[in-house]
Amino acid sequence: MSRLILMNPNSNAATTQAMVAIARQILPGVEGWTAPRGPGMIVTEEALAAAAEEVATADLGDAAGVIVSAFGDPGMAAQAARLDCPVVGIGASAAAEAGAGGRSFAVVTTTPGLERSVDRLMRAHAGAGRYLGCFLTEGDPLRLMEDAGMLDRALMEGIGRAAGQGAAVAIIGGGPLGEAAERLADRSPIPLIAPIRAAARALRARLDGPCR
Repeated sequence: MSRLILMNPNSNAATTQAMVAIARQILPGVEGWTAPRGPGMIVTEEALAAAAEEVATADLGDAAGVIVSAFGDPGMAAQAARLDCPVVGIGASAAAEAGAGGRSFAVVTTTPGLERSVDRLMRAHAGAGRYLGCFLTEGDPLRLMEDAGMLDRALMEGIGRAAGQGAAVAIIGGGPLGEAAERLADRSPIPLIAPIRAAARALRARLDGPCR
């Protein structure tokens, strides 16, 4: 049987399970794949490049659809070239959804080391939307991930700054931040784009559409 696969480009299996749980709310049959090597969280350009290699060379067999669930979409294009099925990334999907209708939007995230790659990706996929940039949390990203309350407070502060600069919507920028995006959805002063949900919707639309 063909499969829907969510690829976690970092090596943290618990993160894979959390992201799959979110995606299954839209794509009930999706399975998880975890990178066999690399860091538990991608926080630098070097780690992003290494993750891209892991994703690009993974053998996904009879996949019918794939989500690359790291915000830089590492290895997505290479994997798409290998497979005869839709392949979407959470970064590009979130940018397209955020920019729909010409909205202004920002990314709120914890990883300053990835700001340049995030900026490039957002501008490439914003469509008619106006990208306002990254609003970064303070503190060590790995430390924030260990304390949900601290993480939520830091992200809410970033959301507030983004709203103050004119963002109509904010993307919570990161696959491992998926659970935080769920927690903050009802507390945010502006609508939030949850990248895993955006990618799951994009993949479902591709699968349901007349042309795959």
